[in-house]
Formats: sequence, C-alpha cells, structure tokens
Amino acid sequence: MSTITTANTDLQMAAIIAKVQSGERLTIEDGIYLYQTDDLLTLGQLANQVNLRKNGKKVYFIENMSLYFTNVCESYCAFCNFRKDQGEEGSYTLSGEEMVEHVNKHIHPGIREFHIVGGHNTHVPFQYYVDSLQTLTDHYPDVTLKAYTAAEIEFFTRISGLSTTEVLKKLQQAGLKSLTGGGAEILSDQYRQKMKVDKANVEQYLDVHRAAHQLGMKTHTTMLYGSIESHEDRIRHMVQIRELQDETNGFMVFIPLSMQPKNKNAGIMRRNSAYEDLKTIAISRLMIDNIDHIKAYFINIGAQLTQMALSFGASDVHGTIINERISHAAGALTPEGLTRKELIWLIKGAGRIPVERDTFYNEIQVYE
Repeated sequence: MSTITTANTDLQMAAIIAKVQSGERLTIEDGIYLYQTDDLLTLGQLANQVNLRKNGKKVYFIENMSLYFTNVCESYCAFCNFRKDQGEEGSYTLSGEEMVEHVNKHIHPGIREFHIVGGHNTHVPFQYYVDSLQTLTDHYPDVTLKAYTAAEIEFFTRISGLSTTEVLKKLQQAGLKSLTGGGAEILSDQYRQKMKVDKANVEQYLDVHRAAHQLGMKTHTTMLYGSIESHEDRIRHMVQIRELQDETNGFMVFIPLSMQPKNKNAGIMRRNSAYEDLKTIAISRLMIDNIDHIKAYFINIGAQLTQMALSFGASDVHGTIINERISHAAGALTPEGLTRKELIWLIKGAGRIPVERDTFYNEIQVYE
C-alpha cells in the first residue's frame, strides 16, 4: 500500500492514515477532525485510495428519467421551494395516463430507470400512488421503478392506515423495485425541528429503509448538508447510516446533497464552497466504509466539480435524469440533465472508466 504523507501531516492525521490503510473503522472523533483539517490533498488521497480499493477506476452512471407526479405537499420544510399548496399557481397532480403522455415525449430506448419522487399530497388517497406506479409498469415493463422517499412511505402509512411493510408490499405489487434516498436531510431530530422538517423523523426514516431491506429491496440514502447543521451532525448522520448498513446491508449508495439556495440569483456566499463539497464527499467515503458507492451529484455541484470528486472518493455520477425539478426549484444553476455521451466524456475526462449500470449496479456496458 502506498504511503500518504504531506509536509504538514500531524499526529492525528497520521493515525487516521494508519487506520484507513489497515482497514480500521473511523470514529466520530476522526470524522470531526477530518472536517477541521485544512489538509485537503491528504484527505482526498485517502478517500481515493479507499474508492480504488472498492471499485478500481470504474465510475458508474445510468440512463434514467426523473418523474414528479405531484408537487402538492402537506409539509413546509424550510429548504424546499418545490412544494405547492392545493390550488396554488403552479401546483399540479398528474394522473398515470398524463404522466405516460409526458414520458412518451422524452423517453428513448436507452432509459432503464424512472426516478420518482413528489409531494405529500393529502388530496389524493394512497391508491393514487399505487396506481401511478402500476400505470408506468403497464406501459414500460422493462424500465425499473425507483420510487418514493422514506418520508413519502411514512406519509403513505398515515393516509392509508397500513403498516410500513404493508405499504411497501402494495407498492412492490405495482412494480416498485427500489426506494430513492431522499427525506434523510440531516438525521438529527433537533435539526429537523429547527428546519421545520415536517415529515418522517430520524427513527422513521431509518425504520422505512430497514423494512425495505428486510423485504429484499436494495435502496439509496442521502444527506442534505450546508445549512444550520454542525460538522458533528454530519458525521453522526453518516454513522447512523453506517450502523443500519451493518445490520441490513441494504444500501447501494450514499449521496451527499449540497444544499441549494431558494433563489437562483443568490450569490456565492449563499452556496456551499467547492472546498466544502469535496471535503464532504471524501469524508463520506472514509466514514461509510460498508457501502460500495458514494455519488457525486452533478445537479447540485456541477459537472466540473463532479469530475474532481472522482479523485476524492466518488464512484457514481448518477444519470441522465432529464428535466430535474427539485434542486432547480431550490436554486440550482446546473443543467437539468446530461446525455449518455456527456456523462461518458465527463468520466473519461477525470481519467476514469465509464460504466453504464442498471439500478442495482449490474454493469450494462464498460466504455474503455
């Protein structure tokens, strides 16, 4: 194993380097220190080393479409600019057939996954959400449905009176294959109270993914960072995900999501710095040692920083997406999607090997 040192390596960083190189798990205190250090190059080298150990130079992407059946939502989360009240200008609730019309305008034969999230709309019954998936399954049986956040699943239990497992089983019967990672925000009840995260609490978020894993479902998980949370809050979030992964081995990827300002015209002081974004991706790779992939989400951090992230521990750049709405409603300045050719170019430009995958990281094609 190569030795990683810089001129300013101190004793605590040297101890962390030794742990990483021997495969020893990092502690909460280690993670907090990594946020405090200004030795970004050593941090990046360590994360890169761990990623190469897990994935070699392969970087994964998928041809997918983001779909949003409704933006009507009962919650008023402080960071969200996607939600609308029923009847408010710009609010919508699409039927399954209306969504099929939308998909038919944009889909092409390479699409392998629908990424489906939306508002917590109390004006429609749970069966609406089941029927939405069933309609897509009927029209596009070869496209994998990755749908709903853990917060949406918890919402479904409240409007249906069913248990989490019963809700998941009904959705599986309609074609659900995986859960999206959203709704985690920061896994701290204090944070959620301050940020008015009026949806699934920490325990409920984790319990939904636990139940999904127990049903044999592989899922995704996220962390929305860059608002009021402390570095310790972020590390404790990562540790809670790591502990559930120890228990279930059901997560495929961890996705650090850089908080976006509500106003697209907001200046750079209202956005996370590139320095903070790279640090968070690298620390995620080092702390969450039992999930194979860390995603660099170009929608939030941009294509060029995504390239840099591939040397800081990331092994996934998400997918083509096509018309992303949630981050862009919150002020993202990035493209609403990229083509397969652009993703391949982006990955090769970082000196890595692009791999087109399916939802479950089965390799479809390697572009060497």
